[in-house]
Amino acid sequence: MQNDTNYMSEMPNLKGTPAKLIVIVDDEPDIVELVSIHLVKAGYKVKSFEDAESLFKFLKANIPDLFILDLMLPDADGFEICKYLKKEEKYSNIPVIMLTARTDEMDKVLGLELGADDYVTKPFSPRELVARVKVVLRRDDKTSKSQKIKIGDILEIDLHKYDIFVEGNKIELTSTEFRILKLLSERRGWVYARDQILDYLGVQDKGVLDRTVDVHIKNLREKLGVAGKFIKNIRGVGYKLEV
Repeated sequence: MQNDTNYMSEMPNLKGTPAKLIVIVDDEPDIVELVSIHLVKAGYKVKSFEDAESLFKFLKANIPDLFILDLMLPDADGFEICKYLKKEEKYSNIPVIMLTARTDEMDKVLGLELGADDYVTKPFSPRELVARVKVVLRRDDKTSKSQKIKIGDILEIDLHKYDIFVEGNKIELTSTEFRILKLLSERRGWVYARDQILDYLGVQDKGVLDRTVDVHIKNLREKLGVAGKFIKNIRGVGYKLEV
């Protein structure tokens, strides 16, 4: 059942910009209330949900600025929710902080590999959580303000206009090729397995279409010309982008 409490900041935004909206997904009312109170005091708006179904209904018409996501929900696994959010283009750039009672190191590694921006274990300090929210949002603001990614001295990617330039010359890519290049360029040096790339593209039939990634990479390298050398094949693992 959805928690309809909509916490609004009591303090005016001194810069005159709208307060950022934080969505909390957690089925423990005490934790939701505690976190919400501290976030509101810090100047944020807060919307909370007790299950995944209510969250997704809300997301049909609303885009928050950050998710605080519990891993153990009554109707869904938090890892799967994070995976879905990160592969959907509409939500993929929204930061996710995982909040959970799970303390196993592998859970933390998995969460970060799925694209979570931070991982907080229960019990936790509400003040520390708010501090982490501020850090993640500040980092996200810097990224969004810099929508042009430069790779070496020859490759430039304009994330807003979906334009690619190699040595100043515009290169035409398909939307799939662009998305693969965007994925690799946003975490340079990070090795992505074929399955991870397919997940990002929203492809379901991985067994049949693993080879598809290789074909897209081949075409991408050819179109990039001299910049194609930046895309490295890690044998038996996947691909990365590195100067």
